[in-house]
Amino acid sequence: MKKFLFITFYIFTGYMSFSQDCESILLGSVIDYHDKTPLKRAIIQTLDGSKRVISDTNGKFKIYGLCDATYTFEISHPECSTVLLNIDVSGKTEIEIKLEHHLEELEEVEVVGEVLFDQTNSAQEATLNTKKLEKFSAATLGDALKQISGVSSLNTGANIVKPAIHGLNGSRVLILNDGVRMQDMEWGDEHAPNIDVNSAGSVTVVKGASALQYGGDAIGGVIVLAKNHIFKSDTLFGKTIVNGVFNGRGGSINSELTKSFEKGWFVTGQASYRRLGDQEAPDYILSNTGVKEFGGSVHFGKNALEWGWDANYTYYDAEIAILRASHIGNVDDLIRSINSGEPLVIRDFTYDLGNPRQKVRHHLGKLKFYKRFEGLGKWDLQYDFQSNRRFEFDVRRGERSDRASIDLELTTHTISSNFKWDANKKLNLHVGLLGRYQDNFANPDTGVRRLIPDYEKYDLGGFTIAEYRLGQNWVLDGGFRYDFTQIDAKKFYRISRWEERGYDEDFQDLVIEDRSDIGQLLVNPVFDYHNYSTTLGAQFSKDNTGSFRFNYALSQRAPNPAELFSDGLHHSAARIELGDLRLQSETSHKIALTETRDFRNWGFTVEPYANFINNFIILEPTGVEFTIRGAFPVWSYRQTNARLLGVDISSFINWNDFVSTNHQFALVKGKDLDLDIPLINIPSANFGNSISYKKPKWNNFQVNLRSNYVFRQNEFPANIEVFSPDGAVDVVLEINTPPPAYHLLGLDSQLEFSLGGKTNLTTSLTINNILNTNYREYLNRQRYFADDLGTNIILQLKINY
Repeated sequence: MKKFLFITFYIFTGYMSFSQDCESILLGSVIDYHDKTPLKRAIIQTLDGSKRVISDTNGKFKIYGLCDATYTFEISHPECSTVLLNIDVSGKTEIEIKLEHHLEELEEVEVVGEVLFDQTNSAQEATLNTKKLEKFSAATLGDALKQISGVSSLNTGANIVKPAIHGLNGSRVLILNDGVRMQDMEWGDEHAPNIDVNSAGSVTVVKGASALQYGGDAIGGVIVLAKNHIFKSDTLFGKTIVNGVFNGRGGSINSELTKSFEKGWFVTGQASYRRLGDQEAPDYILSNTGVKEFGGSVHFGKNALEWGWDANYTYYDAEIAILRASHIGNVDDLIRSINSGEPLVIRDFTYDLGNPRQKVRHHLGKLKFYKRFEGLGKWDLQYDFQSNRRFEFDVRRGERSDRASIDLELTTHTISSNFKWDANKKLNLHVGLLGRYQDNFANPDTGVRRLIPDYEKYDLGGFTIAEYRLGQNWVLDGGFRYDFTQIDAKKFYRISRWEERGYDEDFQDLVIEDRSDIGQLLVNPVFDYHNYSTTLGAQFSKDNTGSFRFNYALSQRAPNPAELFSDGLHHSAARIELGDLRLQSETSHKIALTETRDFRNWGFTVEPYANFINNFIILEPTGVEFTIRGAFPVWSYRQTNARLLGVDISSFINWNDFVSTNHQFALVKGKDLDLDIPLINIPSANFGNSISYKKPKWNNFQVNLRSNYVFRQNEFPANIEVFSPDGAVDVVLEINTPPPAYHLLGLDSQLEFSLGGKTNLTTSLTINNILNTNYREYLNRQRYFADDLGTNIILQLKINY
């Protein structure tokens, strides 16, 4: 009986299954979300793999033999994110599937490590990816950027490193940190970027003002720091990097953790700490050169196809001691320092951070929202806030020893909006608007005359950029930008200084209060600047082995408040700085060419450029001024017409599967055309070479020997003649004379170990200045007082998990 019932049930259910309608058809097409073009070779399949088809050249597909039911289909494409769709099938069903086609974006962005960032087509660019940045986890952003040909630095010792691109630095180099333009008093020679290099996923250098979306005043170039791109997946990952640093007897630690979800939500936290004591030259301790630095960031939001948002908060806190011997009390101290072979102050090693020193705190907050419009483009809206507090401590006695000589607080609010129309394969348009308000407060309770006054600054800008693909080989791009800047300041001038500079004739209408009883005038300068920038460029690439780029950029930069209003002793620089109210906007005309060849085993890049700058603003030594504290050199701002010519060359050779070499050469020459003299502080020519050996089977063993030869800068302005109070005679102060050429050797090595699962340990050893060579760098402001760093050994442990 049981057997009969089982046979009956089997026949009945089989009949029911056979009689079920499984002759339905799914008809569909797969298209690009942006421009609705068909996507061929997309794979459409059920989760169990029982049904699988590939879209044709028109993006269309058909799936036969389906039942009337709800199916979950997996749709994938070589250049798209895989998606899962629930589709109700009934009879003849038609559907249109839209995918985010990354190939279109990859033609506009470059994938470097884990980061996607906007890329220009015709500009000279170079990038450091995540792995390269990790090697400088215990160093600074400026140290890392010097690995790029054409990028140098203006240093104040080893811990204050300002990037310089093609011989230009400060306000001429724009730094973009996760889409936010840094506002951290970049006008000072000894003001390093307030950025923790560990917070970036990649750093890209645009050598020139071609990236108009970032700003029109980047006459030197743009430095773009990008976060790691977080893909939509349910995962948790992170890393920790620990560095031990021999020179300075300290180290650093950095750790970050990321949690992401399939629906696009993500959160990332990162924190780092660095501590060094006094560093050492080959023959002596560089007293008071320690550093204490903390950085942290939180980044969270949602990445989705049609819309998304993200928020970011970054905190940076650094206390940096400045070489004690670099603090001069008067001109005779400077004369003795320049003529002496070693620092006038050498003490025992210590971790104490004494005066002179700096303390900086920087808060950065950003909120960004984006929306994609099908068949049209992407719109984004961003607000960011920055608060920068800077203290500079001089060597002072008594109750003022712990009071800052300079106390500045800079607050910045920025709102910007951009729209990128990318629905046409041949033509892309990018437009944007920006508004910014900035307030600077100079604390008067310092006991010394304020170097920079209180001011309010307003910026309003807009840009349009177009990119056109001409056939298969040519890409043309161009853009225009307008920026309005207003600076509204209030400042006390000594009447003697006001008349000495002729301001009583040209700017008497700016006086709002006459305080002759104390020998001062309160003035209210309000200056408006209208600046225009444009760029035109082309890229030609016939095949995958190389490309040729041409770019012309016109850019204008308004003078910054330091250039306009500086008036007094800059204590950490140990010099009197004098601004000029007559300064006008700089205008740069830069032409750049790039020839790149990249074959299987070798390649090269040659990048010549010419930059002609009208009304170029120079800060240079002009004499000596006597104060109640002694006689100090005077550095004054003036304008001239300038020319910078240079070339960057880089190449590589893969000799076999294990050995490769890399080579870099950079040369820039600067000239003051009005006076027919060399410009001050132009980087020396340098030639870098390295040879690497890799053996992946040996736990990914790598070793790299570096060589860097820096030529003597033979083109420099004449020295100045000053009066020596001690000798009561005029003497030549060799403040502009460059030091001799030097050659440094370095070594890097690395091993990787698996700790189980997805956890890996990477160990690396770095040795800088292996031969403990005595040298002084021309662009290091402490070259007057001491040699640069001796041998430095850095041991790094990195755990990825």
